[in-house]
Amino acid sequence: MRLTRFTDYGLRTLIYLGSLGPRQGSIAGVAAAYGISEHHLVKVVHQLGRLGLIRTTRGRGGGLLLGRPADQIRVGDVVRAMEEDLALVPCFAGAACAITPACRLKGVLNEALAAFLAVLDRHTLADLLEPNAGPDLAALLGIDPMPSIDEPASRMLRRPVDPVR
Repeated sequence: MRLTRFTDYGLRTLIYLGSLGPRQGSIAGVAAAYGISEHHLVKVVHQLGRLGLIRTTRGRGGGLLLGRPADQIRVGDVVRAMEEDLALVPCFAGAACAITPACRLKGVLNEALAAFLAVLDRHTLADLLEPNAGPDLAALLGIDPMPSIDEPASRMLRRPVDPVR
């Protein structure tokens, strides 16, 4: 099983936004954090918005926020929604095959796909953001920790968050 870049970028965008906490992110911020093209992210962000996984606000002061709490975003649901085609082999999509009447491979591959998705369904975005799981994710993405009440808001991010274009 191999996920498309579209799905990968969608998952990465959700991880980035989840790492920001209540702060808004931007396409430019996601692109800079992962070293990927802003151009590719525009379509990804649009789809995430259509799915209700993120909220987008245009214009001055706009940006990107998670559309619902991280513990309500299942990884399996994101993969199903972002992938155009989960057909592992052409016969899944109805293509003709000489051995279709006797084929047992299709059943085995269906079982494998179901197992793959079942594992993803057991995990939420919150699980991926778990602070005790290893190195500080936000720091790896170049996101400063949330400022204290006394700290000025301008110091919240190492890289300024650009509004959504």
